[in-house]
Amino acid sequence: MESIYNQRVNMTDFIRDNKQNFQDKLLSEAVNVASKISDILETGNIDLLKNAQKLALYVVEQKEEQLVAFAQQEGVAWAEHSLTLAFKLEWVQAIRRTVWHFLYQYDRINNHFKDREEFYALEKRINDRIDQFLNTFLISYSKYKDELLASQRDLLEHLSVPIIPLSESVAVLPLIGMIDIHRIQTIEEKVLMGISDLKIETLIIDLSGIANMEMHVIDHFRKVLTGISMMGSKAILTGLRADLVRTMIHSGISFEDKAEAKGTLQQTLKEYLEQNRL
Repeated sequence: MESIYNQRVNMTDFIRDNKQNFQDKLLSEAVNVASKISDILETGNIDLLKNAQKLALYVVEQKEEQLVAFAQQEGVAWAEHSLTLAFKLEWVQAIRRTVWHFLYQYDRINNHFKDREEFYALEKRINDRIDQFLNTFLISYSKYKDELLASQRDLLEHLSVPIIPLSESVAVLPLIGMIDIHRIQTIEEKVLMGISDLKIETLIIDLSGIANMEMHVIDHFRKVLTGISMMGSKAILTGLRADLVRTMIHSGISFEDKAEAKGTLQQTLKEYLEQNRL
């Protein structure tokens, strides 16, 4: 009796020689995906039929290294183009059923699976490889999505800390929205780098657009003001809201020794413009 290895080689030829039948069977197994093949090809330049046969051959030939690399590549491609995971799951299961359909047809023609243990060993290997592809694909997909979200979040955080130069030595930093521990760290980085790069001597920080800050965030913000002072720059706070001031009073935290407080940003800018006209 031929070994499983020889059966895999012959099965490879069988799939290659019956490419059209393989594709037809696959499309009949994945009805929902079949109608989206052209859209997926156009959106992500992903040829589902070609890739399905490639996966089937990797599985049958037990090419683990190529299969893992292919799954990682597919995961990135589907995540990059925001393709639906439900379609991928249906498609892979359709590939699994199609491979076993061809194994059945192959056995009918060649009558190779005479030993039950040998058949079950081959069944385990094939199903394990398909599961390995699917697991690797999902990990790759999730990793790419997580990295993309983190990158977009960092970009958004930096865009939400706009240091606006008014002159060669004066700049304004209007802060809007909720400030959590992650964002205050971004503010710290952006402010200190901005003072260094732009040679800022006076930084006007407007707080009128932010919501109330938690105590640990207020404490971190005080450290940011300390950093501004250590770099030889002066911080001016405008738009301090009553609820924020109240929180600071009851917690014993004060910015008085770290920054000068003024009323509104508009008033402060008006004073600055008047001083410069003089």
